[in-house]
Amino acid sequence: MSKTRTVKDSMGELKLPEEALWQAQTQRAVENFRLGGGAMPVSFIRSLARIKGCAAQVNGELKEIGHSEAQAIAQAALRLVRGDFEDQFPVDRWQTGSGTSTNMNLNEVIASLAAEESGLEIHPNDMVNRGQSSNDVIPSALQLSCLLLLQRTLKPALERLIEQVRARAAGWGAEIKTGRTHLMDAMPVSLAQEAETWAVQLEGHLPRLQQVTSDLSRLSLGGTAVGTGVNCHEEFPGAVASLLSDQLKLEIGVADNPSSRMAGQESALAASALLQGVAVSLIKICNDLRWMASGPNAGLAELRLPELQPGSSIMPGKVNPVIPEAVLMAATQVQGLHTANTVAAQSGNFQLNVMLPLLACNLLDSSQWLARCCDSLSDQVFEGLQVNTQHLASMVQRNPILVTALNDRIGYDKAAAIAKRAFIEGRSVIEVAEEETGISRPELESLLDPNILNGNKSFNKQ
Repeated sequence: MSKTRTVKDSMGELKLPEEALWQAQTQRAVENFRLGGGAMPVSFIRSLARIKGCAAQVNGELKEIGHSEAQAIAQAALRLVRGDFEDQFPVDRWQTGSGTSTNMNLNEVIASLAAEESGLEIHPNDMVNRGQSSNDVIPSALQLSCLLLLQRTLKPALERLIEQVRARAAGWGAEIKTGRTHLMDAMPVSLAQEAETWAVQLEGHLPRLQQVTSDLSRLSLGGTAVGTGVNCHEEFPGAVASLLSDQLKLEIGVADNPSSRMAGQESALAASALLQGVAVSLIKICNDLRWMASGPNAGLAELRLPELQPGSSIMPGKVNPVIPEAVLMAATQVQGLHTANTVAAQSGNFQLNVMLPLLACNLLDSSQWLARCCDSLSDQVFEGLQVNTQHLASMVQRNPILVTALNDRIGYDKAAAIAKRAFIEGRSVIEVAEEETGISRPELESLLDPNILNGNKSFNKQ
């Protein structure tokens, strides 16, 4: 610190950077918490600032603080919501488990800004934090920031990916391919059916997302220290929630039992489980894409992914499935964070959970990563995905499992013998079946037509 100023609190004096808007409690946190986790996410800071601004307006209306002071605080908070002064929140995420240091960081920065703009004396605790405790406002900011990211970032990205997958599936009805179970050849399916399955897997998360966001919208405001509402005006929680609803155009309310959102973190854990579920679906889809695009000569080579960059520093011409691999890593990290979130959610002792910063950071990071994964798959994979049509047809014709369609006519054992002979001799099932069964060639061609066997007439060739 080149230039410093001296401040003091109940524990004594200390120095902080001259240009810092924060005050003593924040500086103590900066000096104490040096584990290197990084600052709290910007989206969390903005949600907490929004709560502070609404709280100030309500406190002014309830005459808990002066009208001028309330307006100054609300205006300062709004500047933070808009993204100003992001460098004024240096407190490490690995801090006190209640997030008190981040709460005081906001209180102090807002107080400094409000005082500077208004010329009034603004106290960070008595005014900015009026009617609040870290124990209820940090869980509220956790829920609000997660709710906003899920609704406004992840949901649109997920819906766009579903739309993109379905758009490609619409043109793939005539593309019949070998189905696979246990990674082994199975009965044929259309490529459209396979893509529609991906879309349905992704789509299944949307109602769960809606349920999770509805639960997250019930905040712990008004619980203050231990859930009993000490030092909080009885009209404060509902009025703040109503103001948040008006500003965000969302239905925000107060939990029936604020203590349940402070002592426990079941709503956060449900959000984490949703994110893990989305990650699981993305992993499945990316693994399918990698297998289907493998080769191009010694793999399945059913699809051609867009070529985005050279794949090797030593093997010229090699191109790798880089976007699916990147998504796999991000989604795997989300799964790991869900484990951490599960431990964190159960880390409540009596009236307070003490891993709130961890939960907030993990949920917000995961939401952001998954949204970007969906965008990358939409723009960099599915938009330019191509089908190796001739290769698909060739593999289907060589698939001995087509003989399954003859089970009703000749029985399982005879069909199995035909399949084995066709595989050993490298011949088509139709050729061997014509020799073994006495069924006419035209009838065999009808019985073994992959366009009929794929089981979904809406995708058959016309």
